[in-house]
Amino acid sequence: MFSIGDFARHGRVSVRMLRHYDSIGLLRPDVVDPATGYRFYAAGQLTRLNRIVALKELGFTLEQVRRILDEEVSGAELRGMLTLRRAELEQRIAADRERLVQVETRLRVIEKEGAMPVHDVVVKSVPAVRVAELTGEAADFEPGSIGPVVGPLFEELCVRLERAGLTPTGPAIAYYDELADGSVLVHAALPVATEPDAGQDFSIVDLPAVEQAATVVHRGSMNEVLEPWQALGRWIDANGYRSQGLAREVTLEYTEDPTGWVTELQEPISRR
Repeated sequence: MFSIGDFARHGRVSVRMLRHYDSIGLLRPDVVDPATGYRFYAAGQLTRLNRIVALKELGFTLEQVRRILDEEVSGAELRGMLTLRRAELEQRIAADRERLVQVETRLRVIEKEGAMPVHDVVVKSVPAVRVAELTGEAADFEPGSIGPVVGPLFEELCVRLERAGLTPTGPAIAYYDELADGSVLVHAALPVATEPDAGQDFSIVDLPAVEQAATVVHRGSMNEVLEPWQALGRWIDANGYRSQGLAREVTLEYTEDPTGWVTELQEPISRR
C-alpha cells in the first residue's frame, strides 16, 4: 500500500489532483484509515491513474474520462481512441504553427510599413501557354488555406500526366479565382504540348498572353508569400498601374526543402 504522497510520486501527479479525483469519485483510495482519514492506494491503481491522466492530457473532460473507464474499454480500444485523439492534436498543433508563421509574416510587413520596398519589380510581357490543370476549392486566400489544396493538386496532376504519357514542358503555374461565396478556386497547372482529348482526366486550358505583368521573385516557402505580394501591390499602386486579370505564381525552382523554392509572382497590369 502507498500513502497518498508516495502514490502521487510514483504516478507523477500531485497530491491535490489525487484528492480531487477522490472527491469526484474518479479514483478512490483503496483504503481510508477511519481513525486518521489518511488515504492509502494499491499499486494496481496506477493502471487506472495512467488512463485518467492520458485521457485528460488528450483533451477528454473528466466526465468523459469517467464514462470511458466505467465502460471498461479494453486496452486495444483505448489505444485506438488515444491514437485518434493524438492525431487530432497533432493536426491542431500543425495548424497553430501555420497560424504563427502567418502572424510573424504580417508582423514583418507591419514593421516595414513606410520603408522603401526591397523587392525588385520587373514589368514584362508573358507569353501564352497551354497547360494541363486540376482545380480545387480553398476557404480563402490565406497561405494556410491555399497550401493544403494546391500541393495535393500538383501531386495528383503529375500522376495523371505520367499515366497519360505526357511530360511537362515548363514550370508549374498556380492561379486563383475568387468565387461568389468568398472561397477560392485553386488552379494547379503544368505546361504541356498536347491537344484536348475526351479521355483525359485533367483539363487542357490555354492561358492567354499578358502584354504587361508586374513581376517579382520570391525565394522561400509559399507560407511567406504575403510580404512580396503586398510589396508588388504597393508598387503597382504607387507607379500608376492597376491590376488587370488573374495573377499567377510560377515555380522557377522546386526543392524538397521549401526554403529553397524560387517563385515568380506575376500580376497583369494596365495604366490607370
